[in-house]
Amino acid sequence: MRAIAATAILLAASSVGAASQPYVEGADARAEIRATLVQAHDMKVPVLVVFGANWCADCKVLDMAFKQGASAELIQKNFKVVKVDVGRFDRNVDLAESYGVPLKNGIPAVVVLSPEGKAIYATRAGELADARSMGDTAIFEFFRKVAGSRH
Repeated sequence: MRAIAATAILLAASSVGAASQPYVEGADARAEIRATLVQAHDMKVPVLVVFGANWCADCKVLDMAFKQGASAELIQKNFKVVKVDVGRFDRNVDLAESYGVPLKNGIPAVVVLSPEGKAIYATRAGELADARSMGDTAIFEFFRKVAGSRH
């Protein structure tokens, strides 16, 4: 049943079209993170940096979970989000590594930064790299635990 739901989310995500791709290719990720950290500091919330790519089906499923379902409200309440394009593992890899995120274990991958910019949580074992099979409930539970671990 989760596979059917994940497939439906993926189909919905892919049918939206290229104009709404989750990752902006060529964006200055460092500048986006800096700007978001300023907002996060004012709001006293952490920054969730999501490393992924537009060709990645699991990244699209995770992006859809951020927009609808239980995870959407959780993410919106607990984090400021920055999406960082890794291309074909030829962009922003050094940035991910600087936060302790080994992209070789799969994408999407995330790091949570304190409002001061310190890494306080990172996926290290490809925890989200199979988002299509996780389903909305497991994605929600993952981020519920991450949100709880920041306190």
